[in-house]
Amino acid sequence: MEITLRNGSPEDASACGILCYEAFKAIADKHNFPADVPNPEAATGLLSMIFSLPDIYSVIAEADGRIVGSNFLWEGSSIAGVGPITVDPSAQNSAVGRRLMTDVLERAHRRGAAGVRLVQASYHSRSLSLYAKLGFDVREPLANMYGSALGLEVPGYSVRPAAEADLDGCNRLCLRVHGFDRGTELLGAIRQGTATVVEHDRRITGYATGIGFFSHAVGESNEDMKALIGAAPEFTGPGFLLPTRNGELFRWCLENGLRVKQTMTLMSLGLYNEPAGVFLPSILY
Repeated sequence: MEITLRNGSPEDASACGILCYEAFKAIADKHNFPADVPNPEAATGLLSMIFSLPDIYSVIAEADGRIVGSNFLWEGSSIAGVGPITVDPSAQNSAVGRRLMTDVLERAHRRGAAGVRLVQASYHSRSLSLYAKLGFDVREPLANMYGSALGLEVPGYSVRPAAEADLDGCNRLCLRVHGFDRGTELLGAIRQGTATVVEHDRRITGYATGIGFFSHAVGESNEDMKALIGAAPEFTGPGFLLPTRNGELFRWCLENGLRVKQTMTLMSLGLYNEPAGVFLPSILY
């Protein structure tokens, strides 16, 4: 199969959305797991949103004039995030995934990204192997948590909607925990009305862009993260991602009725600092 690559555009959203759904469903069905994308319409909506954002690079793989794969590089921070990457099930074993990954990694290198990160489904051993061969290291085992909103409060930790005036304080917190900030994502979440902050002793000690698959959260302590999770009106998408090395927070979620849908793996290439605080990654990192 002769593969050619080109830049993506919003006009590709429909074809890429259908392919995204089919690809994720085929892999999930093979391993008896629920698909991350519930239907073609949801996948098309997601891809339409991604193609519309100015700080996301897209690449399309074609063979014989038809789209057989796509990949994306999120460039809004000094750390770039990869995904979703999809390959047509009929084009497996043709190096499409490697070509798409190599392309976005070369793009990240040209743009001087300090590092690149991604999250992969643990049951998908082939993607784990590919990313390791490309230089990615395993950093965190994750649990995809799901369930009904908890409606819980943590005494001494108050949660409220985030405002643009909170941006600098939240960015400083993220910098202390991770060594970089995710201000572009946070600002977008504030303007969409999904971001929250938690305050303790009259200062911001944590924030979340939301509690869900495409959201991330940072806190000084487990109590901060419990407050953010407990106050979330819903867990968006397939649920949120929790680092399972944080045994206390993992058990707290389980004890409050949340369940594990699947396990996943956070991987990184380039700059990585062991987090100096509590965090929930997004499906990107």
